[in-house]
Amino acid sequence: MSSAALQDTGGVIRSLIPARIDRLPWSSFHTRLVVALGVAWILDGLEISVASAIEGALTKPEVLNFSANAAAGIATIYLIGEVIGALFFGMLADRWGRRKLFMITLGVYLVGSGLTAATAGAGAGWVAFLYATRIIAGMGIGGEYAAINSAIDELIPARYRGRIDIAVNGTYWAGAILGTFATFIFLNAISPHLGWRLGFLLGPVLALVIIFVRRNLPESPRWQLMHGHAEAAEASIAGIEREVELSGGTLAPVDESRALDIRPAERTGYITLTRVLIRDYFPRSILGLGLMVTQSFLYNAIFFSYSIVLTVFYHVNGSAALYGIAFALGNLIGPFVLGPLFDTIGRKKMISSSYLIAGFLLGVSAFLFNAHLLNAVTQTLAWVIIFFFASAGASAAYLTVSEIFPQEVRAKAIAVFFSIAQIVGALATQFYASLIDKNNPDFGKLFIGYITGAIIMIIGGVIALFFGVAAEGKSLEDIADPLGAVRRGEAMSGAAVGD
Repeated sequence: MSSAALQDTGGVIRSLIPARIDRLPWSSFHTRLVVALGVAWILDGLEISVASAIEGALTKPEVLNFSANAAAGIATIYLIGEVIGALFFGMLADRWGRRKLFMITLGVYLVGSGLTAATAGAGAGWVAFLYATRIIAGMGIGGEYAAINSAIDELIPARYRGRIDIAVNGTYWAGAILGTFATFIFLNAISPHLGWRLGFLLGPVLALVIIFVRRNLPESPRWQLMHGHAEAAEASIAGIEREVELSGGTLAPVDESRALDIRPAERTGYITLTRVLIRDYFPRSILGLGLMVTQSFLYNAIFFSYSIVLTVFYHVNGSAALYGIAFALGNLIGPFVLGPLFDTIGRKKMISSSYLIAGFLLGVSAFLFNAHLLNAVTQTLAWVIIFFFASAGASAAYLTVSEIFPQEVRAKAIAVFFSIAQIVGALATQFYASLIDKNNPDFGKLFIGYITGAIIMIIGGVIALFFGVAAEGKSLEDIADPLGAVRRGEAMSGAAVGD
């Protein structure tokens, strides 16, 4: 069977490439892919935890003498950068390809975060400089979310896609743990003036190592195929198959009935995405929006307020970070333990149940909190259990928006839902902050906040029950037809590309 790309006069390409990717056994190639690309979530968790930990240090006269407002604005500015980066680089990832973008976005992050450490003063100019570097770093990470989720989904065989994507998203919390430990050491064992800079240099050092690993990863053959680069797609999948065979894997034959007929789509911008989301896949848009927004509200509300809750309500002084590590561990373990079930029991059942269980448990803990039946340890234990489930569900939200829309607009779809979720999360943080009065702690007000979070998470679970998509074990092209998919009657006759 010919391995060259065959096209009819109408520009239709017939290919077995998606089926060839999905039939691959797990190999060293896939492990290398996950390590090289999955670092994006570790970096984001690292950045958030470092920024939170050094906020107080920056206000000290011997460090930068920032005002409290200037220091507090660092996290918000970073978030704005993530939104900008996701939308901009998400568009480019669909236009230029996954590989180009996951090299560019990592480089943007490296430069931005590295320059943050060069902030030398507290004047208006230096504050503007620091904010600019945080926007740049955020843009890099926001772009990573769009490009990396797309690349992982398109290169991981269908039967592994759920557990791998969920586990990778969950490694955000490994970054949070690393950042918490590192800044605790840097700010206490080293001069704070130097320590906060070392905290922001951790990510760039890791990025420098990973950027060399990424250089050897191929472009997504699916992206190449959908954009008419059939010969390049064939070369990419052939290279992957050789690496799998060299590592001891056996390639099963591919049924020719799995061949895909594609006429590359000419327009794939945000106007096209709007049509796809509103006209073609509106129920799925409700699903993606519901899952992303509800989990973001919960996470931003609890994670960014847990430290002040421990301090104000439970009088924890100086060791809140250690409680935070326990909180992060629960979030990290959940996706790894529950992730495989999203491929076996199924997406719809697991996503809805993880959201519903997390919401119910948060509601129970809210009543215990309001009844003064919890202390710092038991409150943290409650959070650990709640977010064991919530973390798997939240990671599955990213998986969902990356696999239920057509190939040609996948990165942009991820970017849009990610951006909306980040904005809602920022509002949630402000909402919960307004419920906590450091001088006059009111359990009743925060109880209302916790109940609100529980109800919102339960709403996410109900949305998954009604609109969930049974994507487990299915090829991406079977979940959502590519925009350029050609009906079989219109397709060319002849051999499929590759075997």
